Order: sequence, then C-alpha cells, then structure tokens
Amino acid sequence: MGSASSVLTQYDIEEVEEHCDHLFTQQEIVCLYERFCQLDKNAKGFISADEFLSVPEFALNPLSHRLLKMVDGLNFKDFVAFLSAFSSKATLPQKIEIIFKVYDTDCNGKVTFSDLIEVLHDLTGSFMSDKQREEVLSQLLHEAGYTRESSLLFDDFIKARNLFSLQSSNDHKILFLIQILDNPSLKMEVEVPVD
Repeated sequence: MGSASSVLTQYDIEEVEEHCDHLFTQQEIVCLYERFCQLDKNAKGFISADEFLSVPEFALNPLSHRLLKMVDGLNFKDFVAFLSAFSSKATLPQKIEIIFKVYDTDCNGKVTFSDLIEVLHDLTGSFMSDKQREEVLSQLLHEAGYTRESSLLFDDFIKARNLFSLQSSNDHKILFLIQILDNPSLKMEVEVPVD
C-alpha cells in the first residue's frame, strides 16, 4: 500500500479508515490514495517534503516549513492520519493537537515562550517587530495566568485556547492570540473531492 503501482484493497481501505478514526469515508480514502500516488512521483511508498511542497496550498502556508517536519516521509496510512486532523469531522481537541505540534518547535511536548515567539514571527513576518511580539505575547500569557518562563503542555494549550475564545473580541490582544491559535488564513479543514 502506498506505492503508485500497488492496488488499494478493501482490507487496506478498512485498515486506513480505522487508523484515521473514521474521519474519512471509504470513498474519500480511495480519492486520497489517488492523490497520494500522484504526489509520490517515484513510487517509493512515501511522500518526501519536496513532494508535499508541490501542493500550492501547502507551499503558500506561512507555517509550511514546520508542517514539513511532521509530514516528511509519511506512508499512505500515516498521510491519511495526518490529514484527518484537518477533516471537517475532526474534533476541536484533534485540531488543537496538530496546532500544538506545530507550536512545539523542538518536539519536547511543551510550548515555551520562545516556541510561541518563533511561530508568531512566522505568522506576522515584518508586520511586527520582535519587541512588539514579545510585549503582546508576555501580556497575553500574563492574562492567562502564565509567565514567559511557563511551558504550556497540551492540556494547558487547550485551556488557554478555551479561555481566550470566551473573552470579548473587542480586546485586540485577546483577539490576536485567538488568531495565533485559530488563524483564519490557515485553513484547518481539508475537502476530499469525491467523483
């Protein structure tokens, strides 16, 4: 399974469906397999970072280099599992988990102030100075009961996201953190065209 010359059996489809917690239908899995085979240009059975960058929507994402660390070398089963977090059927915790992994720049299971600064820099580019990023982020963390020295674990990340979602959107600092956590320009759903 995963090589362009291989055939996807009903057993393979059911195995992948189970692996992705039934977030894609069997028909969608077949379509994803066809797309996977198109991306796997050398029929190696996995997709390289360069092959992922051939997808325009992926290449244009300001966080694509962070996502590449997560997708480089995925076989078909893991490719579908990765995409399942972007399914319209995925739960909020499943979506936040992928965001958490993007923010956990050193993959240590914690999101630190420097991790957040790095991601914020990727998202804002030259629109904010380093000093502005640090000030805004320090204030937001303080409002959430954290300090610059705090490390956010996955549960803290969900708690912080929920806390800021409940706040008034009139507060531009709160709104800014919501955009960091739920950036509207970063589409969090994938649509699988089914013939």
